[in-house]
Amino acid sequence: MTLLTVWPDDEPGTVLTRTTDPEEIRAELERHGVRFEQWPVVEGLPATPESDEVVRAYREHVDRVVEAEGYVLVDAMHMTPSDDPEWLASAAAARRKFLAEHTHDDDEDRYFARGSGVFYLHVGGRVHAVLCEAGDLLSVPANTTHWFDMGSRPDYVSIRFFHDDDGWVGDFTGSPIAESFPGFDELKAGLDADRA
Repeated sequence: MTLLTVWPDDEPGTVLTRTTDPEEIRAELERHGVRFEQWPVVEGLPATPESDEVVRAYREHVDRVVEAEGYVLVDAMHMTPSDDPEWLASAAAARRKFLAEHTHDDDEDRYFARGSGVFYLHVGGRVHAVLCEAGDLLSVPANTTHWFDMGSRPDYVSIRFFHDDDGWVGDFTGSPIAESFPGFDELKAGLDADRA
């Protein structure tokens, strides 16, 4: 289940929109040039899959996106929880990096094959938090100010699409805005409570 939450960018305590309806989410995101799709989830991927395994499992959908959007590099990455201190330190560092508000010169297309994460889009004087789960594809247009929260114990597999071979390159704004809004753990707990 996907969750969209919208706040004024200067009032993190005021929720303007909160919905799990895919059509409402799609319509709201389209207003900002953000593409949202849902694909069937392929079962049976290993806990720590190789990039090629994931891309191959979603080949039909990946090929359609590549043809429509002109991507030249597609890969998959995973964050699989571990209690290993080295993994915990690495996961915490990755979370801090992506939590900083930034933009990209390229579109940022991500498909969640497993797990979840939250993209925060800072557009039009508002912050749109899209909690994506397995089956969700989100395409953030180039130069859109945003950040990403994978949570305190990241667990996801995502397919990434790029228009050039440089991969992920962020231009950080230096703004501390991400610190003011509810994070992944809080939003996910609220969504899980809705499902209970």
